[in-house]
Amino acid sequence: MANIDTHFLCSTGDGTNIQCFLNTDDGITIYVSNKDESEDLVVFLDKSTAIKLAKTLRTEINKIGKGNNNG
Repeated sequence: MANIDTHFLCSTGDGTNIQCFLNTDDGITIYVSNKDESEDLVVFLDKSTAIKLAKTLRTEINKIGKGNNNG
């Protein structure tokens, strides 16, 4: 299995980033931190929950620019 550590930067440019990686329990860890590290958030997902999150993200991404801004 791939040993991957991926970082995503916040679009606001405020120093917030998201780190996503496979954890030792064969799940996904999502770590959200800001530049001053005062409000870090860690989320642990099992495989089925990670898949559902990915599908939901794709659905919401597809709504961008279509006038379906419900959030």
